Amino acid sequence: MISRATWNHIDISFVNLRLQIPVKALVLGSGGREHALAWKLLQSPRIEEVVCIPGNGGTATLPGCRNVALTLDDVEGIARVALVNNLALVVVGPEQPLADGITDRLQAEGLAVFGPTQVGAQIEASKAWAKALMAEAKIPTAQSAVFTEAESAISYVQRQGAPIVIKADGLAAGKGVTVAQTLEAAIDAIKAAFGGQFGAAGRQVVVEDFLTGQEVSVLAVTDGHTIRPLLPAQDHKQIGEGDTGPNTGGMGAYAPTPIVSPELLDRIQTTILEPAIATLQKRGIDYRGVLYAGLMITPSGDPMVIEFNCRFGDPETQVVLPLLETPLDEILLACIEQRLAELPPIEWQPQSAACVVAAAEGYPGSYAKGLPISSLDKAEEAGAVIFHSGTQVKQGQLVSNGGRVLGVMAQGDSFNEALAQAYEAIAQVTFEGCYYRRDIGFRIQTPAAE
Repeated sequence: MISRATWNHIDISFVNLRLQIPVKALVLGSGGREHALAWKLLQSPRIEEVVCIPGNGGTATLPGCRNVALTLDDVEGIARVALVNNLALVVVGPEQPLADGITDRLQAEGLAVFGPTQVGAQIEASKAWAKALMAEAKIPTAQSAVFTEAESAISYVQRQGAPIVIKADGLAAGKGVTVAQTLEAAIDAIKAAFGGQFGAAGRQVVVEDFLTGQEVSVLAVTDGHTIRPLLPAQDHKQIGEGDTGPNTGGMGAYAPTPIVSPELLDRIQTTILEPAIATLQKRGIDYRGVLYAGLMITPSGDPMVIEFNCRFGDPETQVVLPLLETPLDEILLACIEQRLAELPPIEWQPQSAACVVAAAEGYPGSYAKGLPISSLDKAEEAGAVIFHSGTQVKQGQLVSNGGRVLGVMAQGDSFNEALAQAYEAIAQVTFEGCYYRRDIGFRIQTPAAE
């Protein structure tokens, strides 16, 4: 039970955020997305400190930021840190804690949380649930079918033919989707999912028609009534150049993408984003946070939803937030307080941003951890911002602690300039087996950048 004194502290910190009195914020997560969120929040004149749980090697050394070594399932510990430190704003980074209901539990402690509740997070946690919502909202998406056992799924793909897409229904860290070019590959993917490759996430499988075109990411912020898109970005999910090999969490991104014109973004707003929020409202779901639409822009120019996510994208966040002019905390608080409609238009820098991910050798399969990392100062001197994805500081040494290790982001007056600077910087990064794609942005890259 929260004491009256604690409630007073919560009320005061929330009012202080509104009145532009310096306050502290909490970011939950340990990846490049969370490093970028902390970095951007600290640029606001209202934010005097950001606490990261658990954070990484980058947030550990970010001025104005400190890590607290708790796990994301320790909700009582997280709430205690937030209350004791009078943290006015909590931003949840990853999808798993949202799907587990962390927002519900922190809100019950009186905390101001940016991120949907458990029922809303189903839009990412269950692809079948999201497909049903899209059907109800008449949102354009690929035809699909849902299966709970392998035999009927295999019979279905044999009737449909290939190429075809096999998706584990639940959360699989971005690796539960197989774009099968052959029937054999589709059947293997179905057997792997039902055989336990993705654990509980694969107990149900969604089989979708294959869509052609270009994939783009539109991250939008919402207060449950109003929804506003951020700059459209393009991610590069596959490990290999030319978009080959298995899916990863994302090997690089750039923003804004010219694939999405202002007119097309308006169309995405009215045919996808607004119907999604309206249908969530109709179901009685109060959704406040990010609604991230992963889209396919077909050859005819039509946007179709591949998937919805319930949080900021990674690495899209690392190229969208650097271009943001409006203070991030102002946007997040407007969503939490359901006054996004009153917020002035979101302002952006008239530049481009590109991010290239440095991954550990073997990723997205098995890979080594604890590899010493050096020369980041040289990369920063080359004009980049380094967002840490899988790092930690061990006995004073920065070492790798994940498959995606670093995101090297650069800005420029053009996409070519941003990309060239990012590649110049990532060439300075040193750790054993460092791998990165050398073709980020290849779908729009002009000869001058090659």
